[in-house]
Amino acid sequence: MKRIVTLLAMLLAGTLAVSCKRPDVAPGPDVWATVNGKDITRQEVEKYYRNRVNPEAAAPSQEESLSLKLSILDELINNEILLERATKQGLVASDAEVEDKFTEEKSPYTEDEFQKKLKDAGLTVDDLKSDLRRQLTIQKLVNREIVAKISITDQDVKDFYEKNRAQFNVAEPQYHIAQIVVSSHPDPSVHNRKNDKATNDADAARKIQMLEQKLNSGADFSQLAMDYSEDTASSTGGDLGFHGESSFNQSDPALKKMVLSLRPGEISRPIPVRAGGFVILKLIAKESAGQRELSDPQVQNSIRETLRNRKEQLLRVAYLSAARDDSHVVNYLARQVLESAGKLPAGDTAK
Repeated sequence: MKRIVTLLAMLLAGTLAVSCKRPDVAPGPDVWATVNGKDITRQEVEKYYRNRVNPEAAAPSQEESLSLKLSILDELINNEILLERATKQGLVASDAEVEDKFTEEKSPYTEDEFQKKLKDAGLTVDDLKSDLRRQLTIQKLVNREIVAKISITDQDVKDFYEKNRAQFNVAEPQYHIAQIVVSSHPDPSVHNRKNDKATNDADAARKIQMLEQKLNSGADFSQLAMDYSEDTASSTGGDLGFHGESSFNQSDPALKKMVLSLRPGEISRPIPVRAGGFVILKLIAKESAGQRELSDPQVQNSIRETLRNRKEQLLRVAYLSAARDDSHVVNYLARQVLESAGKLPAGDTAK
């Protein structure tokens, strides 16, 4: 009897040892990862993959395709971990927040353009709203767990300035400018809030005259830029930031002459541009060459922003690493790539 019990114990111990060493088995060929039991599928990865690959460029190699898919899968794993944490803390974005963001995303396009954009991305309206809810929810978590805990002291700012004093010695006059652009040759990739574009020279002339009249009547420059400007800076109110005087040497001489003649806060008349159309410039501020002192509010704000961004990036990496340690993640795609020495999963193609 004792020998039977001993034999059973040995068999049980062996069974347990084998089961403990046995790796997680993929639930199916279309499950590429699991996060705390939740599946991330091949279809999810490939949906984002199609959005990352330029259809007009040369087809990626097998290795490039797999590398990108592994990278996307890792992003989805991280997002799922953060989303789960946000949900537990009651930070899921509301329907109203999602609708507001959806309207903001849709506003620069006509209905036809918006539907084409969704179709090209292989998305439905529900897909987009789901993505927006995920993004907003994760941002709420980041704001609470990371951003709210960042503190930049006056001593931090002073220490940074002393170590990087030369960085604030400006070699030439700096011009902070904004612009409103009207083109006679509309670019389909550029949008504004009113979805208003000139289509020819006469149309551009009428539009720039309308904008000049609005500015002369006291309309806000940045709001007009967001509503009507036909360039990529329209979303920021046409703000192009600071530029050194020498940077205008490569531009149209008329533009340089106008910039140098403006006083801070002054708005130019419409200036014809070589490519067709017009530009209206605003000089927001001008800074002389020389050493910027720590007492300058702009210097302090710049340093605080730099330090805040650095610390946020560091804390994001640390927070995600800790969150992954607390989660059960299985990346089946990564295992398959290793086991097959870099071959594509069955039925997959590099595209």
